[in-house]
Amino acid sequence: MINESDRLISIQRQCELLDLARSSYYYEPAIETDENLELMRRIDEIHLRYPFFGVLNMTHQLSTPQMPVNEKRVRRLMRKMAIEALYPKPGTSKPCRWNERFPYLLKGLNIDYPNQVWSMDITYIPMRKGFMYLCAIIDWYSRYLLSWTLSNSLNVDFCIETLQDAVRIYGAAGIINTDQGSQFTCDRFIEEVTRLGITFSMDGKGRALDNIRIERFWRSIKYENIYLNAYENTKELIQGITDYVEFYNSIRKHQGLHFLTPGEVFRNAALRA
Repeated sequence: MINESDRLISIQRQCELLDLARSSYYYEPAIETDENLELMRRIDEIHLRYPFFGVLNMTHQLSTPQMPVNEKRVRRLMRKMAIEALYPKPGTSKPCRWNERFPYLLKGLNIDYPNQVWSMDITYIPMRKGFMYLCAIIDWYSRYLLSWTLSNSLNVDFCIETLQDAVRIYGAAGIINTDQGSQFTCDRFIEEVTRLGITFSMDGKGRALDNIRIERFWRSIKYENIYLNAYENTKELIQGITDYVEFYNSIRKHQGLHFLTPGEVFRNAALRA
């Protein structure tokens, strides 16, 4: 750990002792411009409406005669947001040789009690002066949002934290369903799921409906909260998501749940078990 206030050992010497290049110590990640942040917010909104739009369609959708948008720019931003078009791709049945894949187990499965199946995913969250990534787990049967975590990078740590929080509070699910993203197919996440005794299920490549519960939650929280508030910073965003999750779980009645809240369905079914 570099100590800038240490007058006895220079920054250069501390870097040498830690085998750290000084360029790495002084490096500061590039911050996206306000224009790019606005483009990313619009990309996110368009992707929610039209998840089948690839880079070319997205570029045409964003471009205007007054402000044309470069295709390379859109591709870079979509990669940074971990967004890609949903469509069947050739050879998708062939697993990546270094990442393990699991079959989709929910087709034809009768899901009729809480904690039978959880749905887990990551999404991009825009702020006024930046962005974060949100990982969340939802109970498939009741639509109850069990746990969530924010991160400023797409590493696996916040996914594992989200999973551990849900298990600590509600016990382990029978099945957890995710997409085939690198966070969920890496060894650390798979080992944690296995250690907790949960069966792994994964979406087919490019099949958003395979994980429809969490996809619908993303649409709800973004249109009903995130886009309306344009949070200034992470502290405001955390409070905003906390308030919305409480509203979603305990106040917002769902037509698909016969106008009960997810909290009512989750607790009532658990009491009958």
